Amino acid sequence: MFNIKVEKECGCFKKSSIQNNQRVDNKDDALFKAQNMAKEMNETFCQKHNFKVVESDNDFIIKVEENKASTCCGGGHCH
Repeated sequence: MFNIKVEKECGCFKKSSIQNNQRVDNKDDALFKAQNMAKEMNETFCQKHNFKVVESDNDFIIKVEENKASTCCGGGHCH
């Protein structure tokens, strides 16, 4: 069993339909799913953060990094 975890649930993540702590039977499927999640988050969230997948044992962790070139809309959901 492989786990997909989002390191930090930002405001945009909490408002999305994406689920944290998902379990997947196959390593390749887990990596594919984690990469697609990070891609969706990078493309649809407010751009205050960058998301990337890091493998750790049986986990695929979606790391959250602050985007220094952020163009946050200021709506309060970016914190």
